[in-house]
Formats: sequence, C-alpha cells, structure tokens
Amino acid sequence: MTATVAEQRTPRSGWSKFVATYRIEAAMLGALVVLAVVLTIIEPRFLSSSNMQNILSQVMVLGIIAIGQTLVVLTGGIDLSVGGIAAVSIVVGGLVMPSAGVLVGVSVMLLVGLLAGLVNGILVAYVKLAPFIVTLGMMSITASLAYVLSDGRSIFNLPDAFAFFGKGNIAGVKFYVIVFVVLYIAAHIFLTRSKPGRFIYAIGSNPEAARLSGIRVSFYQVIPYAVTGLLCALAMTIESSRLGTIDPNTGSGFELTTIAAVVIGGASLMGGKGSVLGTLIGIFLIGVLQNGLNIIGVNAFWQGTALGTVIILAVVLDRLVRVRKR
Repeated sequence: MTATVAEQRTPRSGWSKFVATYRIEAAMLGALVVLAVVLTIIEPRFLSSSNMQNILSQVMVLGIIAIGQTLVVLTGGIDLSVGGIAAVSIVVGGLVMPSAGVLVGVSVMLLVGLLAGLVNGILVAYVKLAPFIVTLGMMSITASLAYVLSDGRSIFNLPDAFAFFGKGNIAGVKFYVIVFVVLYIAAHIFLTRSKPGRFIYAIGSNPEAARLSGIRVSFYQVIPYAVTGLLCALAMTIESSRLGTIDPNTGSGFELTTIAAVVIGGASLMGGKGSVLGTLIGIFLIGVLQNGLNIIGVNAFWQGTALGTVIILAVVLDRLVRVRKR
C-alpha cells in the first residue's frame, strides 16, 4: 500500500505507531488505574492481596470466554449463546465424569462446547443466517438442555482429581492463572502475527473485499464461533472445579458481560476493529468496578447502572477518537 505524502515526510516511529494503534486501549487502561486509585483511597482494603486474588478469580471465567467473543466481534458477528454453551457443556461432562473418570469427563465438556460453537459458525457462515438470531436460538436451546439434563439441580460429589483445574498449583502459581495468561498471549499473537488473524480483521472490515482477495471468508467465519464454544467449556471446567460443584444456572448473564468487556476494550460491533489487549483491560475494568462497589457497600442493584454507564462512555470515547482521527 502506497503511503500518503504526509506519512512519507514524517514516518512514524515504532512507539508512535503503537500509541496510534492502541489509543482506545490506553485510555481504558488509564480509566482502570484511576478507578483503582479512587477505590483504594475510599477503602484501603481494596489493594489487599486477598482482594486482588478475589478479583482475579472473578474475572478469570469471563475473561477466557471474552477472548472468543473478541474473535467473533472482529468478524462483524456476535455470540449471545456463550452462557448456554458454558452451562450445557459442564452439565454433560459432570454427568459423565463419575462413571467415566475426570479425563473423559473434561474431554466431553470441551467437545460439547466445540460442537455447539461449530453449529453456530456453520449456520452463520454457510447458511448465511444472522449471528444475532442464530446465537439467540442456541442460547435458548443450550440453556434449556442444561436444565433438562441436570433436572434443574446442581451436581455434587465430583472426583477429587477434578479439583486440580480450579485449585491446583504449578510452581506455586494457580493453574487457572497460567491458563488465563497463556490464552491471552496466544490470542494476541494469533491476531497480530498470523495470516488467519489478519484474515479475521479483513473479513470484519469488508467481507466482500476479503472474498475478492482470495480469503475463504466462510471458513474463517466459522473459526471464531468454534473457538468461543471451546473456551466456554474450558472456562466453566475451571470454575466448576474451583467451586466444587456444577450448577446449570452458572452461565446466566455471561453474554452481556463478555460483549461489554469487548466493547469497553475498544472493539467495534461493526467488525474489523479491536484487540484482545483491549478485551483484557475491559474485563478487568468490569471486575474491579463490581468488586469495588461491593467492597464499599454500594447496593448491588446499582451495579448494572454503573456498568451500563461505563459501556456508553467507552462507545462515546471510541466515536470521539474516530472523528478526531478522520
């Protein structure tokens, strides 16, 4: 691509290019720091190690699922079924686990999540149905199946070995923390350093132009939904292991929170713009906000108002930056 005259005269340095690319993410990171400072001033217990661990455990599940939601949004889609897929995958695996063992049970959980995501992707990419309608229908189906299969009751008496995924340590570090960090690093590398990652951005920006460029648009549209389904099952495997029980209602509300994290992180719901770094900041901003409101004693009913305000402000900031850039 030919550079403009202005760009030829004043080439951007690596740092200035980085700032220009991640300006929304930088703004949200600044907001996160300010929020943390304010909460610490109001309530010094906020920065305690136990509370930091509490925040991390709270954002871990939604943070893992939000990686997949980011990929979907980048293609110009949306996934409203993440809560239902998370619930049905963990319920099916939980029913299998007592008789078949932990490894088989966890494998079944991941397989169910992957298959549900594949169905979403195929219906969107090849049948050409609207992502909103497809995933809304899948949300209803999977949430219903989770209740039917479990008879609406929680599953207890899980094998002792299952506890490792949520409570185990490797070299003194929680296993789920390692998984969380590795997944975000892998997702960032995938989107910024691989051809499939660049194809996902291209499809979200202009699917017809991507098709004319030789990109297999339908194939690469399926991948984000399949990955999201797999990550839903993985996240709930860790969460259920940490809690020691499997609840068919656990995934309720996951879809709204993960979409909020992606939007707060600077992604555009029109597709083609966003990053997992922004999503990471967005999910921590939500986690810190909710935790902070709880710790200072704000009524839980006000948390939705606070989160909605943050989402609107993030969208307004994105619009202002775009206008200024143009």
